[in-house]
Amino acid sequence: MNDASERCRAYATVARAIRFVRQNTASQPDLQQVADHVGMSPFHLQRTFTLWAGISPKRFLQYLTKEHARTLLRAQHDVLTTAHAAGLSGPGRLHELMVTCDAVTPGEVRALGDGLAITYGFGPTPFGWVIVGTTERGLCHLHFTASDNDLEAITQLQSDWPRATLMRDDDTLAETIERVFRLADGQQGLHLLLRGSNFQIKVWEALLSIAPGDVVSYQTLAAGIGNSRAQRAVGSALARNRIAWLIPCHRVICESGDVGGYRWGSELKLALLGFEAAYAASSK
Repeated sequence: MNDASERCRAYATVARAIRFVRQNTASQPDLQQVADHVGMSPFHLQRTFTLWAGISPKRFLQYLTKEHARTLLRAQHDVLTTAHAAGLSGPGRLHELMVTCDAVTPGEVRALGDGLAITYGFGPTPFGWVIVGTTERGLCHLHFTASDNDLEAITQLQSDWPRATLMRDDDTLAETIERVFRLADGQQGLHLLLRGSNFQIKVWEALLSIAPGDVVSYQTLAAGIGNSRAQRAVGSALARNRIAWLIPCHRVICESGDVGGYRWGSELKLALLGFEAAYAASSK
């Protein structure tokens, strides 16, 4: 079994552990209780977490607390302003990816993908399975999904680009998926093809200024794009993001420190945030 598949399997256990801890926050379950819930010994749970996140379950779960989130919100209140003033597209981005965005034209939006060829495929990642779609102009679709044979995921891709020609090629897309989630520096840039309103694209591009391990509130994000009253519209734009992980809508949380909503589930959002917090801490 390769490393990607092993980490993907480990994530299933991590997600169950996160769900259990969230449901029992008041009692603060210890390692033994979490291990009992996921059907492992404490030793094997510790080993699984270390394989997946590089840190202990206790340390990882500390990153998921509301107090930790509040600390980040206070410390990073001006992260968008600072990043934009420095002319940076994403200071300290995970894997040091340089992401370039290209919006489809209004005419292409009306054409609903007519004449566009999209190659798509499924593959394992440290956060479960994904479906990825690419065109000659760049990556246009990246969704987390339940398995490598998810008809619902394919239907969603068809819905987003109803007149496009779709071709499945898991082998070809395996390299793209590995590249997107590779935990190493020095990679070449990625090009993203975005389809949305001018406001939505503005929100998505602003997200690239939030470094891994940092979070901002919906209010701060709205203010960062020059419209502090547009929190609801910002939330709607996040929900319509078609490119998970690379356009990090998971880094936006509530002012209270609550994780807030996420298109692919709150447990996954917490896992992404905790993973990035651990990665950022180890990189300092």
